[in-house]
Amino acid sequence: MKWSVKFMMNFRTDLALERRDLYRKANNIANEINGLETQEETIGENVKVTRVKVLNEEGEQAIGKKKGSYITIDIKDLKIAGEDEIQKASEAVTKELKALIGNLVADQDDILVVGLGNLYVTPDALGPKVIQDIDITRHLLTYMPEVLEQGTRPVSAVSPGVLGTTGIETVEILKGIVDNIHPKLIIVIDALASRSIERISSTVQIADTGIVPGAGVGNTRKELTIDTLGIPVIAIGVPTVVEAATIAADSLELFINKVQEEGHSNEFLNQLKEEDKYQMIKEILAPEDYNFIVTPKEIDELIENMSSVVARGINFATQK
Repeated sequence: MKWSVKFMMNFRTDLALERRDLYRKANNIANEINGLETQEETIGENVKVTRVKVLNEEGEQAIGKKKGSYITIDIKDLKIAGEDEIQKASEAVTKELKALIGNLVADQDDILVVGLGNLYVTPDALGPKVIQDIDITRHLLTYMPEVLEQGTRPVSAVSPGVLGTTGIETVEILKGIVDNIHPKLIIVIDALASRSIERISSTVQIADTGIVPGAGVGNTRKELTIDTLGIPVIAIGVPTVVEAATIAADSLELFINKVQEEGHSNEFLNQLKEEDKYQMIKEILAPEDYNFIVTPKEIDELIENMSSVVARGINFATQK
């Protein structure tokens, strides 16, 4: 049985890197996918940066992501990270984010930082928590410019809440803000869904293509992009949830590997590929409403650490 592109997209993941890897595996591609360009960099022992660039329509169709840059920063052992590890991870975010900002706006252009999500639901609280630690300067430049260094960039921030509590689409709120304060760039922070258990709250994706809130968990809202808001949108996302079917499929993969290592493999196990496992488990769980979106028990600490990484990264990237 060979995967099709359509089937590959059944996996819930917002990460361009995971979509690339799934497509390569599905189509037995050893090298780069046509329409994509990838660079990798390792920083110290715990940080790996992978830059995936979607170059054209062929690349868009392959992984279901818009043309643009998608940077994945993987951070090991974040749940036990100390101050030094958090700082090093934030420096990687700063470097990648600053490069994207420099390609889109001038040094003194206004930036609006937007934290999506619900502060009272921990896996969805990343955006609002990051906003609490952003260095806001727009009002100070207006009323107390003497307290800031010369050349400070105007930065404002907002956490617009979620549709279920406001009754207003996020894009409608942001359009009103953009029309009134006229920022030149928006940076949006949101929680994402991942295909990998180990990436939960230990990965940051930065993209210059905007975002479709809720897409990874099947709760798609209107997109936040240059097309809908009229100005460039950089999206910063952190995976905080994974499908129950993914957990079951990954667990079954570990079981199969163990059986085969011990020499107990049989024809069924040899033929049970990854796509078969996932689809089979999903078909069992979905009709019973058991295909939950799951988050780890350490999510509180992970969110705190990751919000520090992202907030510091933004603060240093938006100022000189």
